[in-house]
Parts: sequence; C-alpha cells; structure tokens
Amino acid sequence: MASGFGFPILSPAEIAEQLFQYGIAPVANLRPENIASPQPDLLPGVLARFFNSFVDAPGDGEDGLLGFSDLEVLDNPEHHMEAIRVLRLYNKSQAFLDSIQFKDFTLADFTRPTPRRVVEVLSALINFLFYREEKVTLLQPIVSETPDYHERTLELKARMAQLQKEIADHELAEQMEEPMAQQLEADVNALQQKVQVYNKQQLALRAKAAVINDKKEEIHRKITQADFELTKHAQENSRLMSKLVKSPEKVQRALEEKKSARAKLKESEKIAMQNDQEKSAALEIRNKAHEKLTKQHSKIQDVHEQLVAAKTVEKEVKARKAKLNDESVSVMSFDAQIVDWQGKVHEMEERLKGKVKERNQIIADENQKLGALSSEIEGKLQCLEPREKKVEATIAKASNLCSEAASARTAATAEQQKIRAKFNNIVKAVGLS
Repeated sequence: MASGFGFPILSPAEIAEQLFQYGIAPVANLRPENIASPQPDLLPGVLARFFNSFVDAPGDGEDGLLGFSDLEVLDNPEHHMEAIRVLRLYNKSQAFLDSIQFKDFTLADFTRPTPRRVVEVLSALINFLFYREEKVTLLQPIVSETPDYHERTLELKARMAQLQKEIADHELAEQMEEPMAQQLEADVNALQQKVQVYNKQQLALRAKAAVINDKKEEIHRKITQADFELTKHAQENSRLMSKLVKSPEKVQRALEEKKSARAKLKESEKIAMQNDQEKSAALEIRNKAHEKLTKQHSKIQDVHEQLVAAKTVEKEVKARKAKLNDESVSVMSFDAQIVDWQGKVHEMEERLKGKVKERNQIIADENQKLGALSSEIEGKLQCLEPREKKVEATIAKASNLCSEAASARTAATAEQQKIRAKFNNIVKAVGLS
C-alpha cells in the first residue's frame, strides 16, 4: 500500500452504507456496484459533501470567483470556471488526506480513479469519521460541564450593550441639559447678588426707620412737655386774672407777656405738628419699602426653591452614576468567572496532553517489543530453514501489529491536533466574550 496511514479497508457495501449514514453520498441511489466500478464524478462528489458537512465552517466555502492573478493569466476566465473549481477541490482534498497521513493522492486518483484507489480513499474518509465520532463522544462530558456558557456570554454581552446605551443616553442628556444648567446657575448667582443688595438696602431702611422712630418719640415727648407747660401757664393765667382787680397795670403787663409766651408756644406746637406730619410721611414710605422688600423676599424664596430642585436633580445624576459603577463591578465579576473557566479549560488541556503522552509511551513500548520480535524472527529464519513458512506467518502477524501501532500513533496525533484546535477555538471564544 502506498499510504503511510493505517486503517482497515472496507467493502464496497460497507462504504455505501456508511456514506448514506453520514449523509455524504453523491447520489440518492448509490449502490456497491457504483463503488466497485466508479465513475469520474464519484470521488469529487463525496469529497465536496464531506468538506461541506464536516470540515468547512459556515460561510467558509469557495464562492467560485477568480482572483486578479487568475484573470491576468487566462484569456477567457469564464471558460475555465469548472476546471478551476475542480482544481481547488483537489488541492483541498490533497491537503486534508496529507494531514491524516494518506499520501500519494494524485490528480489521476481524483479525476480517473481505479476501483482500488476509490476503496482506499473512501475507507480512509469513513475511518476518519469513525475516529471523529469516537473523540466527540469522549469530549461530550467536558462540553456538558458548561451547558449555559454561550447563553450566559450572550446575556452578559446584551447587558453590557444595554449599560453602554444607558451611559451614552445619560451623557447625551447631560450634554443637552448643560447649557440650561449653566444658564440656571448664572441666574441663581445673579439672584443671590440681588438678594445681597436687597439685604443691604433692608438693613439701611431698618436703620433709617429706627432713627425715624427715635425722632418721633422725641417729638411726642416735646408735645407732652408743651401740653404740660400750657396747662401750667393756664393755671398761672387764672391766678393772675384773680389778681387783676388789685393791680390792673401789672396784670395787664403780665397778661401781655403770657400772651406773647402763648403765641410762641402755639408757634412751636405748629412746628411740632409739621414735623409729626413729615415723620408720618416718612413712616408711610418705610411701610411701602417694607412691602416691596417682602415681595422681593418671596421672589428670592422661589429662586431658592428652584436652586433646591436643581441640587436634587444633581443628586439623582450622581445616584445614577453610582448605579452604573455598581453594574460595572458586576461585569468585572463576570470577567473573573470567565478567567476561571479559561483556567479550567487549560487544566483539561494539560490532562489531555498527559494522556496523549502516556499513549505515545505505550506505543513506543509496543514498537520496541515488535522490533525485538522482528530481530528474533530474523535470527530464527537464518538458523531454521524448515520452519520458513511458520516464520513467514509470524512476520506477517508482526507487520499487522506494526500497522496497528502506526495507526494508533497517527490516530493519537490527529486526536491531539483536533482537541488542541477545539480548545483553541474555545479559548478564543472566551477571549472575545
């Protein structure tokens, strides 16, 4: 056999049955006779279905378009589309068969295969599918340990997207409300300055009102004193009138003096009344100023309420920012869980490497035993000519054991590459999430 990959050769009937079972049969009515006497399109059809079903990821298939280099070389590229498609499929098939240690796959095997080569290629594919199914079954417990990993990842991504959207909306609303807040802050500062001015004016008016009250009390005191003196003068006038009969001239002179004093008193009383009216007018002005100050104070209270409302809005904004920070902390905890799962995946990979190493050691021991057995058989062949037929049978058995050992080694290598690729994909998916 030209291949270095060991596998059991299947019969055409078994091949046809397995092709139908794995869904890679090129036609619906494939029979063993079609494999024993193959047509040129048998292998291309099976390999194309095999790549579409088990090798290529969704969206990785060839689109049939030519590159610029092909367009430069070919005069009529549209006439070579089918040939280029077949050549690409052959290159892909050759690379895959080389990866599973099936060598010497030529273009003649792909386009005009002999029945023997068709059976060998299809047997290799089916044995690879057997091996793949066995390893997938072994990996199923590992996969089942994290059943909701992808769902949890999608949920976290959706939550992060929602939080980012809320943050963006909040920042946009903050930017839109910033001019209004600046205008409100300027208005509040202006009103505070006006309040300070009004407070100063109110203090000045209170001081003036206190001075006016002091002057008013002084005027009332003077009026009371004047009334007291008027009463005293009236009593004295009565006393002088009683004396008028005794000394008319003195009484007349005293009466004139009293009249002049009374006129002066009335004049002072008139002046006092005028001062009292002036003070009353000033008091009325003070009352009006007080009313205006009261109105201004009510306006200041309204502005203060608006300022309190603005501070409340600012507190709500800070509370939302704190809530967003808490959500960020929860997202970081989920990231820590993802790192933990990555550690578990790395641990499983290390365990797998250990098992592969142990299997390689067993294979090496078997190879040593087989080498010793072969050397022993060669010695017996030189010494024991009559037992040549028995020795030949033993050598054939040893060759089969070598083939099985090589098959086991190749299977272990392919298993290691497959599992390593799968774990790399898992690690990449975890890193992207």
